[in-house]
Amino acid sequence: MTPDQIVHTFVEHFQRRGHRSAPESSLIPPPDDPVLFTTSGMHPLTPYLAGRPHPSGRCLVNVQRCLRTTDLDEVGDRTHLTVFDMLGTWSLGDYGIERSIRWGHELLTDGFGVDPGRLHATVFGGDDQVGPDQTALATWTDLGVPVELNREENWWSNGPTGPCGPDSEIFVWTGDGPPTGTPGGDDRWTEVWNHVRMCYHRHDDGRLEPLPQPNIDTGMGVERLEMVLRGGRSVFEGDGLTPWVDAVRDRWRLDETSYRIVCDHLRSAVVVLGDGVRPSNTGQGYVLRRLVRRALTTLWRDDPSRTLADLPVEPYAATVRRFRQRGDVGPLRQVLADEERRFLGLLRRGRPVVDRRRSRGPLTDADYAWLHDTHGLPRDLVDGPLGEAG
Repeated sequence: MTPDQIVHTFVEHFQRRGHRSAPESSLIPPPDDPVLFTTSGMHPLTPYLAGRPHPSGRCLVNVQRCLRTTDLDEVGDRTHLTVFDMLGTWSLGDYGIERSIRWGHELLTDGFGVDPGRLHATVFGGDDQVGPDQTALATWTDLGVPVELNREENWWSNGPTGPCGPDSEIFVWTGDGPPTGTPGGDDRWTEVWNHVRMCYHRHDDGRLEPLPQPNIDTGMGVERLEMVLRGGRSVFEGDGLTPWVDAVRDRWRLDETSYRIVCDHLRSAVVVLGDGVRPSNTGQGYVLRRLVRRALTTLWRDDPSRTLADLPVEPYAATVRRFRQRGDVGPLRQVLADEERRFLGLLRRGRPVVDRRRSRGPLTDADYAWLHDTHGLPRDLVDGPLGEAG
């Protein structure tokens, strides 16, 4: 299936079961929101999960572009991305976890054609405050899906306080041969879908209080599901990433991890630009700047003559279409070109500073802090393009 077919199949499955479409939000939350970016499909729905009536009703479905800065250091492996599409469903005080799991199992096996024998679930096994999620455990067992019980790994929260609850994660076997082991001990089990029973509020003192309106919140990444359905070994083999992978491979020779970092970060930068952010030294603009400069740092590690100007327009245009954004890609490419020039200027100014500091001996944490705070030179830049004396 293509990403468009995956989204259509998912949304239609839940619309037939009484869900209405929730509008997609920008990556940029409202000004009074404390987070920098929309990190999940549930984020724009937070007031409704707390009890406010949603104009579309109590059962919702949508696709939402998301950005997770917490995954930046994970990018380079086979499944993590900075920006991705999240498929989501919500029950705002309507049905419970059993129905959510059964509908999810039906969609994966009948709608997407996943072999039921390749499925494995993980379920919250209880802790000193909350007992095991017996309903989820019984539902998976009745469906014939093996279950692994966990504690922290199957407790969902949006932070140290606020809404939280036990979750049930669905894994698909992506290894060769018949499935073996469990998700906790074999990374060939790939997580594709999380079903959260959001039924508690955690207070500052750690105390849990039942929510007046228990909810169900599920999320499934399009790119990761596409990888599983294609029988691929990496999300970078999917339709949403191949325009970047092809363009980068055609021009530069890099190792596999570097390819993935460059492709992910440039694609993510285009999506962030498409939602109106521009590079800066603070907030959302700093995250964008970090993405661009990390991609350039990776490219210049072996050859400082490489430039983003060598890339064609196709991956930019494909990304804007993929994430349902509008506008001409020309201005976006120009912003990246300007950022590349600024970065080159920083390197020229920073190299003598780093060389002088390094001449005293190996850099200490205090040196790295001084280089960052005084000269704007982050550690990955000092250890990357500025890592050798000029």
